[in-house]
Amino acid sequence: MDRTSVTENDVEQLSTLLRTAVLKHRPLTFKNLRQKFTPTVFSPVGIARATPAPRWEEYEPEPPRGFRGALGFGRRGYDAEMELARERFDRALRDHAREEQKRVEKLNEVRARHERHTQREAVRVEEWNTRIDERRSAYRDRDVEAVEWFADQVLAASKYPHGFPKTHQVSYQADTGDLLVEIDLPLEDVVPAARGYRYVKSRDEITPIPRPEKERKELYSSVLAQTALRTVHELFAADTEGVVRSIALNGHVKTIDRATGREVHPCLITLQTDREEFGQLVLTQVDPRACLKRLRSLISPNPYELEPVRPLVTFDLTKFRLMDSMDVVAGLDSRPVLMNLTPTEFEHLVRQLFEAIGLDSVNTQPSKDEGVDAIAMNTDPVMKGLCVIQAKRTSKVVPFETVSALAGVVEHKRAAKGILVTTSWFGRASEAFANEHGRLELLDGANLVHLFKEHMGLDIIPGPVPPKRRPR
Repeated sequence: MDRTSVTENDVEQLSTLLRTAVLKHRPLTFKNLRQKFTPTVFSPVGIARATPAPRWEEYEPEPPRGFRGALGFGRRGYDAEMELARERFDRALRDHAREEQKRVEKLNEVRARHERHTQREAVRVEEWNTRIDERRSAYRDRDVEAVEWFADQVLAASKYPHGFPKTHQVSYQADTGDLLVEIDLPLEDVVPAARGYRYVKSRDEITPIPRPEKERKELYSSVLAQTALRTVHELFAADTEGVVRSIALNGHVKTIDRATGREVHPCLITLQTDREEFGQLVLTQVDPRACLKRLRSLISPNPYELEPVRPLVTFDLTKFRLMDSMDVVAGLDSRPVLMNLTPTEFEHLVRQLFEAIGLDSVNTQPSKDEGVDAIAMNTDPVMKGLCVIQAKRTSKVVPFETVSALAGVVEHKRAAKGILVTTSWFGRASEAFANEHGRLELLDGANLVHLFKEHMGLDIIPGPVPPKRRPR
């Protein structure tokens, strides 16, 4: 396939994102999520069959023939050859028996390993299906975790062309049946910049034929609209139990602001629709942008320039168990020592720090939120996101396990970021893990000194000085 054909095929996929999903993609169901155990056939390679045993005929010397043989001449030499042949044959038999014993032992070992693997796989499939059945039962009962888990599976299973991000988060309100979905949309470069390619004989090269700017912008707007409608369609289609009554969707793009160079996450599409209203749409025949305008939605008038819209619905913090706030700053000395605070006081002080930074922050009830000490929400429509915060008042290095555990909480809570704050310091393994994860931020005692000074005017003493690291 030449480059022009590839480009045309890519554009065709982008133009039919919604129609293809409606006509060709089967909705994910709990039944689809169940696994079937099919034991593999035991077929060892190279050791299944015994090698043929040595045959005497292959070793037996040829006796003297003719007149000399008839007279008995050469008998002594023949007897010597016969004796040597029998020794070689006996040695070959012993070697064969030894190798055959090794083969049988190896075969038994491989068979036992195959049987253990088969048993483990059977148990794994049974346990998986049991969990799926349990989740389905909980889903029918409108259990928040079960509904959010299944919605996450639906979105993860949706297949898009190359260049589409897979980041999403969901939040479900059991009492109303409302599902809030936030997805990351593709950037404008998902639309091929070239309409085709042509060969220029005079320069002996292939040059692109530019796609007109108006055409690029129209196709990109259509892609965003199709993605939003397709997401809602897939979630409603998968919800055969009818536990989701309405869906609110916010579609963002993650990119760099060309004017500031900073990372931004503007919302370009936001919509809200209920099952009955959405079910009346004939999605294979609609114009995606016109369809969105018919629904309760806001669409960026200029998505190419990342012009944001304000989301119709944002994440509800009531899913976390919250506690009354405590004003710790009012009772501090002029130069407070953080290690002298109680753990609860330190957690509330951290919460006040994030409030001073500009986030809506609240503390969670102790020991009830998987290590989450506070949550913060940036309500700015461009830079918004839910953060889970963990505060560690300690004089020792924060264990790597604490950092990795926070990563699990971030995934479970569908948070945009996890922040681990400590009076001490982190090891290299923790810092490397956080950098690789991408949604973890580690704030040690040295960071706290600057943050409290800048945002709260406090001259704090965090904790002990970390030991000097050896150069790598």
